[in-house]
Amino acid sequence: MTLHNLDTPGDALRDAVNLADIEALGRAALDRNALEYYASGANDEHTLRENRAAFTRARLRPRILVDVSAVDTRTSALGLPLSSPIGIAPSAFHGLAHPDAERATARAAHARDSVMTLSTFSNTPIETVGADAQGRFWFQLYLLRDRAHSRAMLDRARAAGARALVFTVDAPYLGRREVNERHRFALPTHLGAPNVASRDALAQVETDSGSQLANYFRDLADKTFTWHDLAWLREQTPLPIILKGILTAEDAVLAAEHGCHVWVSNHGGRQLDTAISSFEALPEIVDAVAGRSEIYLDGGVTRGTDVLKAVALGARAVFLGRAALWGLAAAGQHGVERTLTLLEDEFRLAMALCGAAQIEDLTPALVRL
Repeated sequence: MTLHNLDTPGDALRDAVNLADIEALGRAALDRNALEYYASGANDEHTLRENRAAFTRARLRPRILVDVSAVDTRTSALGLPLSSPIGIAPSAFHGLAHPDAERATARAAHARDSVMTLSTFSNTPIETVGADAQGRFWFQLYLLRDRAHSRAMLDRARAAGARALVFTVDAPYLGRREVNERHRFALPTHLGAPNVASRDALAQVETDSGSQLANYFRDLADKTFTWHDLAWLREQTPLPIILKGILTAEDAVLAAEHGCHVWVSNHGGRQLDTAISSFEALPEIVDAVAGRSEIYLDGGVTRGTDVLKAVALGARAVFLGRAALWGLAAAGQHGVERTLTLLEDEFRLAMALCGAAQIEDLTPALVRL
């Protein structure tokens, strides 16, 4: 079963000075099944590691003798005011980390003036999360073969207050996460995926030959969807559409031409191993989009300097996947809030030390690749 040693903020959480400290707390609070699901990447995990390494290689070119007595980290994403360009990426099964599951994450996003992206594979119904997020959530869609079911989810998300649709485009099949296959990952019996299946339906998925999720997803997702089908998706919802999983200039151009926003992502290194890191892909995508769409990024963000580098190179905001889950596992809503607070404080300091008093001061000239 999943462990929860830090349900309320205590000395350990208060003493955490960076996201690595919170990760250690979160990892210690999880059983093997949950930890391996959250931490795993595809195959040899080269892309998983490269997401972090790419940020480390980039160097900053700080400016001096600038008035940074007041540093303003505020920005917006699709018109939603944010306290900083830091949001929460979609990830499945928050209930593996904490009993409050996605509700805790949504409350943290609201408390910190951030935005949460709710996964299709949440352990909590869309409507419940929407009530806790109070308008600070986007909905992530895996398009199902049953398009009527997909359309119903979109309707529910809009009615619950979602402000955008994040359409994941890099997962017609799930990448092979070998540790999940080896140890036969499965949801505990008390958890379900209410947006896509009944608990009984999930319980009946075969796990003798590998991951329950991979076996279930194999026949669930629509593998025929192409650029030509985006018109159908647009007809189903008036919400802004963000395509998540873009790693090339060619696809970024097509996204902009189809009226979509761009989320640069390799799925946290969980899909195609040896794919380019999100951060390395960012510059060519920004150049290709040329301001026609907003651009977001996830993958490897653990420091305020990572946020600064991504924003300076053209990302509107960055999103946390595993980092938010470690906070959730460590201390529920308070752990996620602490994660967002620490990263925002680091980002503010990095801005000041680079001579940037506001987001508009972050330009490509600050970063040497």
